[in-house]
Amino acid sequence: MSTSIIQFRVDDDLKNEAAAIYEKLGIDLSTAIRMFLKRSVMENGIPFPMTLQRDYNPEKALNAVRKLNAEAQKSGSADLSLDDINAEIAGYRKERNAKAE
Repeated sequence: MSTSIIQFRVDDDLKNEAAAIYEKLGIDLSTAIRMFLKRSVMENGIPFPMTLQRDYNPEKALNAVRKLNAEAQKSGSADLSLDDINAEIAGYRKERNAKAE
């Protein structure tokens, strides 16, 4: 099979960041790009969703995050550690399982 050279320009930082990710995955940048192209052919398009919500409103999203943050601060849950959160989940599951029996 004959091969072709593809050249394109990309920001150095983007190239380096992507290459570092792929290196951790055990592949090089060229392999990752070939994988993208092969998957594009398999999917007959871009191999990942490229959609926006029809009603996406960044200000509405930001307000929702602010509201959730305020509620977390008010309830005291904003300061929970991951261990605290996991302990609460485990307690809930234990309680739920005890009710089911």
